[in-house]
Amino acid sequence: MLAQINAARAAGGTCGGERLPPSAPVAWNERLFSAANAHSADMAGRNYFAHSTPDGVDLSQRVAAAGYGASAAGENIAAGDGSVRGVMTTWLQSDGHCRNIMRPVFTEVAVACVRGSASSYGTYWTMVLGRQ
Repeated sequence: MLAQINAARAAGGTCGGERLPPSAPVAWNERLFSAANAHSADMAGRNYFAHSTPDGVDLSQRVAAAGYGASAAGENIAAGDGSVRGVMTTWLQSDGHCRNIMRPVFTEVAVACVRGSASSYGTYWTMVLGRQ
């Protein structure tokens, strides 16, 4: 997944009809992974699909709880895609998700995929991008 994210950033891309220049690669961050994995697991376990939990916990709260001191943070979520290639294609074809991936302000990333056996979507993906 990290290789695909950095390949997309290196190539630049068209997001919502706007051509974006290449961006520097991002590095994997375990604290961001903790935030991403917790959100994917929560969505799978409670069978919902949203950036905020049913209790109102949002990205900034999840990132802070993971101990990541973010000066910038962004999140992409997806559900139902069964492969890295599939979810990356979906995100890169969506204006907002594509812009998050390409934003040069982000220097770190993590992605989690959790399969929920009793969930509506099957797989839940969360990508968290950040800068400390």
